[in-house]
Amino acid sequence: WDFLILFFCLPVVIFNEITKKRLLGDLSCRIVPFMEVSSLGVTTFSLCALGIDRFHAATSPQASTRPIEQCQSIIAKLAVIWVGSMTLSVPEVLLWQLARDTSPVSGGVTEYCTMKPSSNLPESIYSLVLTYQNARMWWYFGCYFCLPVLFTVSCQLVTRRVRGADKKGECRGAKHGQCEGHLNCTIIALTVVYGLCATPENVCNIVVAYMSPDVSKQTLDLLNLINQFFLFFKCSVTPVLLLCLCRPLGQAFMDCCCCCCEGCGPDATSSESSADSKLKTEMSSSIFFDKPRETPPPLLALGTPC
Repeated sequence: WDFLILFFCLPVVIFNEITKKRLLGDLSCRIVPFMEVSSLGVTTFSLCALGIDRFHAATSPQASTRPIEQCQSIIAKLAVIWVGSMTLSVPEVLLWQLARDTSPVSGGVTEYCTMKPSSNLPESIYSLVLTYQNARMWWYFGCYFCLPVLFTVSCQLVTRRVRGADKKGECRGAKHGQCEGHLNCTIIALTVVYGLCATPENVCNIVVAYMSPDVSKQTLDLLNLINQFFLFFKCSVTPVLLLCLCRPLGQAFMDCCCCCCEGCGPDATSSESSADSKLKTEMSSSIFFDKPRETPPPLLALGTPC
């Protein structure tokens, strides 16, 4: 989902800032907020799921020999996280729409997205979207900021307490403990990055809503742009963190890259072995001739011109 945000939402936002025209028109005004809020939901629920997984790993009676989770179970969890995040983001599609305004400086028509439900919606849906709009700021703060941060911190504290009690009893393997430590560091790093990138948007929303009601439209647009680029920064840093801190995932990624690179070029070892076998075959076959060869066959240089 982070790659989707970077490859779709980032070009749309940059194009809008440069040309003052909205790429894909009204569709991008609805899809970009939907994908951005879905990204927050995917990260939130993934951190909660990882915290629960670390807690189960710490409290399992046979943690060092715990079986690998089945693929069906992992797919089911991912489906719940993704479908739940996208379902909670559906109101964003109905909340935003494209608006046009004439610039007082250049006199040209500028396009921008405004948070205003369409009046063509049915009355029941329109009232629900208005309720969501009024509670959107606190919903952001509670679900997409407080929930992952507090949940991860609580799971880490409980896990450390359980492990501290286990140290007095049975001793677990050093390799298993090192692996669990790397996974915990990965979750903490992901939570710190997410918290730092989500804090400015929540602070700006609260300040603008309660302390500065007379903020100009230019200031609001600038704050919204800064908040979006914090989200883009989070989406670009998260995969790098996962590949660097989670060693099995990073090693698998490097193995795939190395296999792709080696598969494109010729293998020098195989070429040398094939040349050696060819020479041995020629030398062994020459003993079946009664008449010796007048001129020995020229020996080709091993390898390729490249």
